[in-house]
Amino acid sequence: MKPAARRASNVNPEQTLEDYRNMLLIRRFEEKAGQLYGMGLIGGFCHLYIGQEAVVVGMQSCLKEGDANITSYRDHGHMLACGMDPKGVMAELTGREGGYSKGKGGSMHMFSRENNFFGGHGIVGAQVPLGTGVAFAQKYRGEDTVSLAYLGDGAVNQGQVYEAFNMAALWKLPVIYVIENNKYGMGTSVERSSAGGAELFNRGKAYGIPGVAVDGMEVEEVRAAGEKAVAHCRAGKGPYILEMNTYRYRGHSMSDPAKYRSKEEVNTVKQKHDPIDHVKQILITGGHASEEDLKVIDKEIKAIVSEAADFAQTSPEPDPSELWTDVLIDA
Repeated sequence: MKPAARRASNVNPEQTLEDYRNMLLIRRFEEKAGQLYGMGLIGGFCHLYIGQEAVVVGMQSCLKEGDANITSYRDHGHMLACGMDPKGVMAELTGREGGYSKGKGGSMHMFSRENNFFGGHGIVGAQVPLGTGVAFAQKYRGEDTVSLAYLGDGAVNQGQVYEAFNMAALWKLPVIYVIENNKYGMGTSVERSSAGGAELFNRGKAYGIPGVAVDGMEVEEVRAAGEKAVAHCRAGKGPYILEMNTYRYRGHSMSDPAKYRSKEEVNTVKQKHDPIDHVKQILITGGHASEEDLKVIDKEIKAIVSEAADFAQTSPEPDPSELWTDVLIDA
């Protein structure tokens, strides 16, 4: 990971405060989810987004109503950034009927047509051709919208990803492939799993798809790159690849002790590159907010997350009849 460029110039105080609030909501939500998992209230798999908050918050700030999102199983942060209700997200984690998938999808499989969020997908790389298909529908309908397909550094080596790249380039589809390179695909470092070097943004070069590497720990850097990619797609120039160099503080999932990396490595990133601390420094040193102001925001966020956790534990479990619903749709 390249050293973060700590810049506080040209700050938009309102946008920066919004970034801080949105990233902090994801961080506190994920911390609470980890606690509930440890208490046995969340079953199955649970992949936390702690450390990567700047990526989705920065990208979402570039979008407008009608734009679409699809991602993998590390999806809680994406849902919150899309404006989905924390109560509904947390209730899905605990398998309750108040969840976004009525308690039947769990951590990895949530969906919200109202928010143009097309999942959470448990199959590695499966969301990439699906997100490409969403972009095809957008172009077919003549919409001025884009599709964001998030994937990890591990998924980049899946064959279906390149089939999607090929079709997206041929048909000039308005899709942005956001590679969240958090350095480890499960327990394998990207250097050991990706031949030809770790410059994943070049993976679309054979298809003529432009790509850039971005400091994914800096929300301002993410937004600047995202705005260029979105403009490229809206102009009808076809797909775009953004490699977000980021880092996850926890293991691949809650069951992963992450012994394949040192504590020193993790602590160095936390101390020198934390995306939330960076924005906090900008706000305070620039005189846009005081320590007390930010403590008030933190208190508000903790109350929202606490309310979501309470709802997730008190919402009833799905009725057994729900086993037969949402299987097929008459279209």
